[in-house]
Amino acid sequence: MKRILIILAFIIFSATQLAAQDVKVFPNPATNVINVLGLKNDKNAVITVRDSYGNQVIFHQWDIKRNSLNIPVFNLEKGLYMITIQSEHQNIKTKFYKQ
Repeated sequence: MKRILIILAFIIFSATQLAAQDVKVFPNPATNVINVLGLKNDKNAVITVRDSYGNQVIFHQWDIKRNSLNIPVFNLEKGLYMITIQSEHQNIKTKFYKQ
C-alpha cells in the first residue's frame, strides 16, 4: 500500500512540474506587463506576486481565459519577483525581473 501511495505522489508531483515547465513568462525583464502563457483556463485563480524579500506586492483573483494572463507590473520597483498562480487545476511558481 505504501508503494502505491509513493508512486501516486511521484506521478502527481511530476505532472505538476511538467505543467510549470510548459508555462512561458515574457517579456523578461519586464517594464509594464507580464504575459503568462500555457495556463489552464480556470475561474477564480489566485495570483500572488512577491518581491525578493518574500513581501506580497500583488494579490488578485482572476479568471484565466485563453490559457493566458496579462499581469500589470508598471507600479513595481526594479528587482526580482516570484509569481504564484493557484487554482483548482494548477499550482505554478515562476520568476521574472522588473526593469
